[in-house]
Amino acid sequence: MLDAKELFMRELVYHLEGVSYSYLKLVPVLVGINLSVFAGEKLVILGANGCGKSTLLKLLDGLIFPNQGRIQAFGEELNERLLSIRPYPFRKKVGLVFQDSDSQLFCSNVFDEVAFAPLQLDWDPKWVQEQVTATLRDFELQKLAERPPFRLSGGEKKKVALAAVTVHNPQVLLLDEPTSGLDPRTKRWFLSRLEEFNRTGTTVIMATHDLEIARTMADRVIVMNEQHGIEMIANPEEVFKDQQLLTAVNLI
Repeated sequence: MLDAKELFMRELVYHLEGVSYSYLKLVPVLVGINLSVFAGEKLVILGANGCGKSTLLKLLDGLIFPNQGRIQAFGEELNERLLSIRPYPFRKKVGLVFQDSDSQLFCSNVFDEVAFAPLQLDWDPKWVQEQVTATLRDFELQKLAERPPFRLSGGEKKKVALAAVTVHNPQVLLLDEPTSGLDPRTKRWFLSRLEEFNRTGTTVIMATHDLEIARTMADRVIVMNEQHGIEMIANPEEVFKDQQLLTAVNLI
């Protein structure tokens, strides 16, 4: 686990100032979010269902944009104009694994799913073939290469989704409820793989209401409240000794 001094000496990956988001400008989902994320840290966003965790990940992935406030990513303002002019530099750096794999997987077979992002980045097809083959072998998915994603189990789909967003080695990995619906063996495999990515320098940001993940994996924990704001940002030890806080935000 990174200590505070080491963390704040690292490169700033994201900086959010006063970020708010509402659907149809009527229903607030995030309110006044101020947050900095540093390179190579493991950050866990904790909160009850409906507090805005998934929306925050979508903002960090540039899928939606704030109604108020601003987001900087890798030293540039992250906005619709930037991604319409130069989408690929940012898309290469950030990958998002959705909570529902069926919302993410759309190709005719597993091989094409993992190959999709590198091909969109216009990488050499021969290199893509070699890289995808190596990734499928590394993820123990080679026997499923020709199978349609809809014919996979929930755990297999989650593995394919992770393989598809990490095949091009993003600097930041965003994960929404990454262990939801996984059996114990697949959950252990998935979390150990995230640890491996982090050890090689990948910044890992997970949204979850699984307290054990936050307790054992996070360098810092963001606790969100049911008013769609941030209640606390601290290391896991500080968060979990505050039982009154965890009760107030509907986590215990």
